[in-house]
Amino acid sequence: MTKIILTKMLSKHYKAEVVSSVNMGIKRGEIYGFLGPNGAGKSTVMKMLLGLVQPTSGEIELFGERLLPGSVEHLKRIGHLIEAPVFYEKLTARQNLELHAEYMGYYKEQAIEEALELVQLLGADDKPVKQFSLGMRQRLGIARAILTKPEFLLLDEPINGLDPDGIQLMRNLFRRLRDERGMTILISSHLLSEIEQVADTIGVINGGRLIQEVSMEAVHASSKEYVEIVTSNITHAAYVLTDKLSIGSIKLLGDNKLRIYHMDISLEDLSKALVLNDVPILSMNQRHHTLEEYFFELIRGGEENVASHQAGA
Repeated sequence: MTKIILTKMLSKHYKAEVVSSVNMGIKRGEIYGFLGPNGAGKSTVMKMLLGLVQPTSGEIELFGERLLPGSVEHLKRIGHLIEAPVFYEKLTARQNLELHAEYMGYYKEQAIEEALELVQLLGADDKPVKQFSLGMRQRLGIARAILTKPEFLLLDEPINGLDPDGIQLMRNLFRRLRDERGMTILISSHLLSEIEQVADTIGVINGGRLIQEVSMEAVHASSKEYVEIVTSNITHAAYVLTDKLSIGSIKLLGDNKLRIYHMDISLEDLSKALVLNDVPILSMNQRHHTLEEYFFELIRGGEENVASHQAGA
């Protein structure tokens, strides 16, 4: 699949190094989840892709061409929402979109209707933006980003301020834009459960370095299954599991929860053995690692931790 974005040793220095040697590749027609803690360098990378910030070193290729200082032609093919969207407060939502369309040289009235409908703002399009809630502003920002039907959509924390219905609306919209319009979408978000539901690929950045770039299919394939037990006597439970049942791969979580990995005993037999050994079981469930757990293993342990996690899966 063709890569629509390529970065090569992309770096940015201010007084200190903010982004360091990032090699990122985003395939045409995929949703790419860009993950990292606050201050990891996500927004800086996204601003460099837009030409809002100039790299200290390294290269960016957009649509197969190298991005040069002062390049602006590529912006016609990109929609974006970076940080909090800014509007003309006294103008209506529709008027704000009309101004954007004029600025972009995109004179298609039907496109404004479609964008407003996609973010479910048609009923509020004649209200001045100053009357909009935070969630409505966010949806209008996304409408503006998709108005010109760009090839590449770059969204920095797009579901900030949205209620659960708004989050579900955006989740379905991103899939629709990918599937029906073939749009490539780069999304940064701290809501990992949402990224897990829409992303085809994730890139994890920490301390300015891209730790890993991996398909969600590979994340799910390497996901380690485990049994989670909640008990009021975790010390006795751990003793029974290791000494009586010879289960060596366990992990204690807090005062009343533990996880068992790689066991050769069925859940039914495990439950029976624990009860017979006077272990009080409050709950017992078979689970698998989520993207959130995968992410935090990467952040805390780096690539070696994840590699060992995958090897043991």
